[in-house]
Amino acid sequence: MLRFGLFSLSVPAARGDEEYVPRVMDTELCAEEYMSLRDAVKFIGVTEGFRDVLSDFPTPEGGTPAGFRRDLVMAPDGVLRVDLRRDISRDRNGVPRPTNVLYSADSADPYEVRHVAPFIANLTCNPAIIYDAFINNPKANAGGRFKTRDEVMSEIAAILGPGCDISVELNNPFESDFGVLLEEAERFRHMLGKYRAVIKVPHTGPVNAGNVGQLMEGDRKLEVGCDRVRTSDGMRGHTLALRLREHGFRVNFTLMFEPYQTQLALQARPYFINAFMRQRLAQSSKIRGFVESYDSTGSAGHLEELRSYLISSDFWPPSRLADPPRDALLFARDLLKYRRFDDGEGMDGLDAMRHSLRALRNCNMPDTRLIVCSMDGPNNYPDIDKLLCEPEFSDMNGRVVITAAPEYLARFTSSNLVIAYQRKFMNAAKGRS
Repeated sequence: MLRFGLFSLSVPAARGDEEYVPRVMDTELCAEEYMSLRDAVKFIGVTEGFRDVLSDFPTPEGGTPAGFRRDLVMAPDGVLRVDLRRDISRDRNGVPRPTNVLYSADSADPYEVRHVAPFIANLTCNPAIIYDAFINNPKANAGGRFKTRDEVMSEIAAILGPGCDISVELNNPFESDFGVLLEEAERFRHMLGKYRAVIKVPHTGPVNAGNVGQLMEGDRKLEVGCDRVRTSDGMRGHTLALRLREHGFRVNFTLMFEPYQTQLALQARPYFINAFMRQRLAQSSKIRGFVESYDSTGSAGHLEELRSYLISSDFWPPSRLADPPRDALLFARDLLKYRRFDDGEGMDGLDAMRHSLRALRNCNMPDTRLIVCSMDGPNNYPDIDKLLCEPEFSDMNGRVVITAAPEYLARFTSSNLVIAYQRKFMNAAKGRS
C-alpha cells in the first residue's frame, strides 16, 4: 500500500521552526489528505501549543512525547502547522496505544506504580488511597519515607512520565469557598503539570457540610435517605465540576452508581465519568436473595432482614426501621426490575456500564471517557472484557478506561495452565522429561 507522510510534501520548514519540524516529518497522511495538501502547502511548521508541550516534556530529538496526538492546522499563509493535543490513547510520536481500551490504576504506592507505569493511561488517587493505603501503612510506605500527599504525588508523576493522566481528589468537597478549592486544584496543576492533572470531583448526594459529621460519629449513618436530596446538595458536585472546567481544568466526575446518574453527570462536561461495579453486583445479589427466600417461604422474617439490609446499605435511613416490612419488599422488587437483574442486561451487574456507553455514544463530547471502576471477584473483569467485544459496543472501546488496584489487574494476566506449562518448560530446560 502506498504510504504518505509530511515528508511526501517536500516543502521546507517554516522560519523559526527548523528545530521542531524534523520531529514530525513522519506524520502519516492518507491519500486524500496528501492530494488536497500537496499544492497548497508552502512550509511546514508547528504551533505555539506544540512548543509548549516540548518545553514541559523534553523529548529526545526526532520524536514527540507520549500522551499527545498530532493534529494538522492549515494556516492562510500556506504554512501547515502541527499541533500536539492531549490524548492519552497515544504513545510516543503520536502512535496509537496497542488497544483502544485503556487501563488505569487505583494506587498511590510509588513502588507498586513502577510495575504498571508503561501500561496505563491514567492513575486515580483519593485521600483513602493516599493516606490509608500508603502513607499510614507501614508495610507499603517502607521506613516512612513519604510523609505528605505532595511528596507521594510528585514521586508518582516522575515515574509515570508524560503519557499518563493523574486524577487526584480534592481533600474537602464540602468547602464553601470556591477560591480555596480552586487554589488546591491549582497546586495539583503546578505539581503534576497542566497536561496531566485531572481534578477528581465526587457527587455528594444528600451529604452536605452540615450533616457530613453524621458519617463520622455514632453509628455513622445519615439521618436522611439517599433519595431525600435538596437541589443545592444534589447539584453541588455538578456545579463544582462545571466551575473547575470553566477555569481550564479537566474533571474526573465520580461516584456514579446508577444508570440514571449518567446523563445528568454529563451536563457538567466532565473529562471522565465513572461506573462502579463491585458494590452494585453484590448488593443486587443480596437483595434478590432476601426476595427469593420470602417468595419460597412466606416468612416475614426475611422481609425484616431485608429492611435491615436496606438501612445498613444506606438505601434507607435508620428512621425507616419502623416501616412495614412489606414496604421493603416493594422497594426491592422495583430496584431489581430497574437494574434488570433477571435478564442479560443486568444479571452480570454491568447494566450501568452498558447505559453509560450508550449515553456517551449520543453525547456531544467526543473526548469524554468512561472509567469502569471498583471491580472485585473472579468475574467482574472477565465480564467487562467480554462486553467490550460485543458488537453493540465495539465502536465504544476507545471511550473506556478500565481501572482497578494493580494487583487486581495482575491476576488476570495469569491462568492455571501458565503454572502447568512453566513446570513443563523449566523441567525440560533442566534435562528432565
